[in-house]
Amino acid sequence: MSTVVLDGSTVRKFVEANEAFNKAMDEKFVELDTNQDGVLSRSELRKALESFRLLESEMGMEVSSTAQELNTLYDSVFDGFDTDHNNKVDLNEFRSEMKNIMLAIADGLGAAPIQLLLEEGGLLKDAVEFESAKTN
Repeated sequence: MSTVVLDGSTVRKFVEANEAFNKAMDEKFVELDTNQDGVLSRSELRKALESFRLLESEMGMEVSSTAQELNTLYDSVFDGFDTDHNNKVDLNEFRSEMKNIMLAIADGLGAAPIQLLLEEGGLLKDAVEFESAKTN
């Protein structure tokens, strides 16, 4: 883990740098595609979402949800990725939805710099490293 300072522009610049962003998304996609069939299944994407614990906490606090509520949330997120509704997420769908998610994060961060503790291999860490490489 490392402590970084970033704002929305850091994330936005990373997303808009198509080559760097697509490379990071391709690597994440391959990591998530555990059976290596070239698409993400509902269970593969859910396993990734569960590891992020995004849907089970809010601002670092545990959120009490029933199993049914969590299933509904995970299904909704999967449906957001699966734009052609074939019950699989291909690389282009993954890139597209991750772009939307990252831009929403950029908007949420805004222009005021904040300090965060980030895990290695995370997408926000990739954004910080991308900006750092451009300035060095």
